[in-house]
Amino acid sequence: MDGTVERIHVVPASGAAPESVGQVEAVAGAGLRGDRYFDDSSGSTREGSDLTLVASEALAAVEREYDLSLEAGAHRRNVTVAGVDLDALVGERFRVGAAVCVGTGPCEPCAYLADHLDEPGATEALAGRGGLRCRIVESGPIRVDDPVGSGTR
Repeated sequence: MDGTVERIHVVPASGAAPESVGQVEAVAGAGLRGDRYFDDSSGSTREGSDLTLVASEALAAVEREYDLSLEAGAHRRNVTVAGVDLDALVGERFRVGAAVCVGTGPCEPCAYLADHLDEPGATEALAGRGGLRCRIVESGPIRVDDPVGSGTR
């Protein structure tokens, strides 16, 4: 089940727009360096969400089925991947670039996302295909075009 990293986004501060980056450092137990949740000490309930993934195929289905085109990063997930069944990764160890992650559960659309998209039906359109929450268990860089898959050494 090998796929590819298509895009990477970080949000540097609360309320800021997602920024597209070519690479990011994934740090075990801390998140993505440069993202507002990196080593979060605010007490937020993001346990198991060091990194979030979304499948480009799911975004294409949303566009086809709901005529809803989301700008890159508007989905508020960190990494857009292609060719990966994200549902199959819940509870599994897998590699994203050089980082090793464990899928902790689905990343369903939230009220924050719906409020900021200003698109009627966005929450409904993304339900069941909002992505995957992950815990980073081994640090490493993630770059656009990196492989995503089961090879965890």
